[in-house]
Amino acid sequence: MVILSVCMIVGMESCKRCKGEDPGARVVNNGTSVASVQIKTSGGFTVNINNVDPGTASPYSNYAPGEITFTITVDSKEYVKTVQMDQCYNYDIVIDKDNNITSTSIERTR
Repeated sequence: MVILSVCMIVGMESCKRCKGEDPGARVVNNGTSVASVQIKTSGGFTVNINNVDPGTASPYSNYAPGEITFTITVDSKEYVKTVQMDQCYNYDIVIDKDNNITSTSIERTR
């Protein structure tokens, strides 16, 4: 009975784990005006997210793991942030009220 219980617990925990899924990222705009973002992936692809209003966030987009460069334009100024994105993580690229850019990684558990 104990062995069966342990097997069930381990089995349920392993279902919650990420299994090599591509990372995802979004832009959270807490800045002063509309932001547009150009995303360059490690595979050479470019994705544009335009018109992220202040106080909003773009949806998560998935990319191949590797070095990702975000070029964010706010008030006609460009800000560049490069992030190493790993499998099984989501990343929030945050524009703060002073238009500074930070990134936070969030491990996926399912």
